[in-house]
Amino acid sequence: MTLFIHTRTLLLSILGFLLIFIGASQVSAQQADQTVKTIAALDVPRYLGTWYEIAKFPNWFQKKCVGNTKAVYTAKPDGNLRVLNSCKTANGETSEAEGAARQIGAKDSPRLEVRFAPEWLSFLPLVWGDYWVIDLDPQYQVAAVSDPRREYLWVLSRTPQLDPKVYEDLLLRLKQQQFDVRKLELTSQKN
Repeated sequence: MTLFIHTRTLLLSILGFLLIFIGASQVSAQQADQTVKTIAALDVPRYLGTWYEIAKFPNWFQKKCVGNTKAVYTAKPDGNLRVLNSCKTANGETSEAEGAARQIGAKDSPRLEVRFAPEWLSFLPLVWGDYWVIDLDPQYQVAAVSDPRREYLWVLSRTPQLDPKVYEDLLLRLKQQQFDVRKLELTSQKN
């Protein structure tokens, strides 16, 4: 009788372990399927210049911005990029934040990191944020930028206004990457 109980307990334990293992494998496979996909390659010199924010996921560091949000990227002698973000605040003033960006990996990597903390803190990994180019048209006129966790999302354009059809097509591609595009907040761009 005790042999039967021990055998049954052992079989139940093995069965439980297998179920846990299979469940974990399925979750891991689902997570692999949900990885944010970047574009294949980024030609940084073509990416330089001014980008207007068309829409974004709301975030704490842009709370004061009410419109006219843009970013200007320029090359630095060390191979990294200078980033100058600006926007209009509710009182009509222009708010600016200067930072730096660097590519992670190969020369054509679409994965960058940005930092707006002082340069003397750049040795700390936590001051760098992911900046992954996940969608970009062949003419480098419309882009979507995010991070691996889908916490942030920006839709950018070389012009302050974006053709509604181009925007809708981009939203469809973002949905295919499991972004909740209902969270996107349109950015007012006025002269």
